[in-house]
Amino acid sequence: MVKKTTKSGKGKFDKKFGEWKKKQTKKEKPRLVAKKENSKKTYVKLQEIKKLRGSKFSVSDIVEKLKKIGGEKNKGKVEEVKKKIKIKKPKIPIPKFFKKDKGSETISNKKFIRRKQLKEYLNKAGIEIKSDEVIKKLFNIGIIINLILSALILFYFSKSFVKLKTVAYALVVLWVIIFVLILFSEWILLYIIIDYRIYKRKVEIEDVLSDYLQLTSSNIKAGMTIDKALWYAVRPRFGVLANEIEYVAKETMGGENLKDALSKFSKKYDSVVLQRAISMLIEGIDAGGEIGDLLNKIASNIQDQKIMVKEISASVTTYAIFITFAAIIAAPFMFALSGALIQVLQSLSADLGSNLAPAAGTLPISFSGVGIRLQDFRFFAVGSLFFTALFSSLIVASIKKGTIKSGIRYIPAFIGISMVLYFISLKVTEYLINIVF
Repeated sequence: MVKKTTKSGKGKFDKKFGEWKKKQTKKEKPRLVAKKENSKKTYVKLQEIKKLRGSKFSVSDIVEKLKKIGGEKNKGKVEEVKKKIKIKKPKIPIPKFFKKDKGSETISNKKFIRRKQLKEYLNKAGIEIKSDEVIKKLFNIGIIINLILSALILFYFSKSFVKLKTVAYALVVLWVIIFVLILFSEWILLYIIIDYRIYKRKVEIEDVLSDYLQLTSSNIKAGMTIDKALWYAVRPRFGVLANEIEYVAKETMGGENLKDALSKFSKKYDSVVLQRAISMLIEGIDAGGEIGDLLNKIASNIQDQKIMVKEISASVTTYAIFITFAAIIAAPFMFALSGALIQVLQSLSADLGSNLAPAAGTLPISFSGVGIRLQDFRFFAVGSLFFTALFSSLIVASIKKGTIKSGIRYIPAFIGISMVLYFISLKVTEYLINIVF
């Protein structure tokens, strides 16, 4: 048994901890002794203090709790204990006028979600720009367009000597309605461009996926582990796939599981081929089979699928040629011929009306009226050719490639060629009509 002994300057000897406790002087702050069985009445338990830390109790409730734990002798130490505990301040009652509504909180959450979705969308497209910067740039572009339009309106009205009310109304409509329409069209155009870039990246990945899997399988058969085989199979000619595999390797080196990193990569792109290949690879890793042979079979299946798609597109080439001929060559020529026919009929009706003017009272037929103006018909022809070329390019793309997204690159060529052929055929028909008539 260890006896209690006292020494000058050392204090008492503690049986449990096996050390000398210093005497508490007036200048020293009294400290709390934790995990002592006989200290319920004189000291406060640290476990109870930990429970109270970060709680929603008020200051008075915590003081009463400490008094119950520590007893009457602990009243003087309550203030020091309160300083050591991080007690949350009581909430001050705020007037209803300054309180946030639930609707405003939901709106802010929706804004945050939309910005997060835009950021993910930009990352999929390979655009390294912050979502806030994109929003600012689009807003600034809309303001610049509106300033140019307002300057043109002021210049036009200054020459025509219009009243100030009409100018003010025009500017209000421009900055309220047209500005919103400009921003809406900008966002639509941005999403179309981003979606097309994502599609292009997906196509690039699918084109080189079979070669990459074959290199990976050869590395695995050479004795490498799966993560090293994936890393060393990267080549610069793989492009987007090489960048994505490098990102997967960085995540695995950072401590993430290889299966989770690969599944994230497969879900990033809306590619059935990529998702099937990655899912089969993950299942092979879980089953513990021969991964090299599995990757070789997946690569051969992807190549067979490519050959099948090419054969199908070759079998429907005649339909694509027919639609292209009708939209680019036949339609512009027919619209130009119709315009020339209207011009001939107008000239004939004018001549007949002047020659048959004396007998107009006896005949029930009148040649003076005009059914349609030539200028209106030309506007109609240009609009019809524009939409015909637009939809025909999308139809040809869906026939050849299987998706409408691949037809976005055909749209400028179809529209430009059809418009050029229309105006050329219009000039040719006008020249021929002048020669004949």
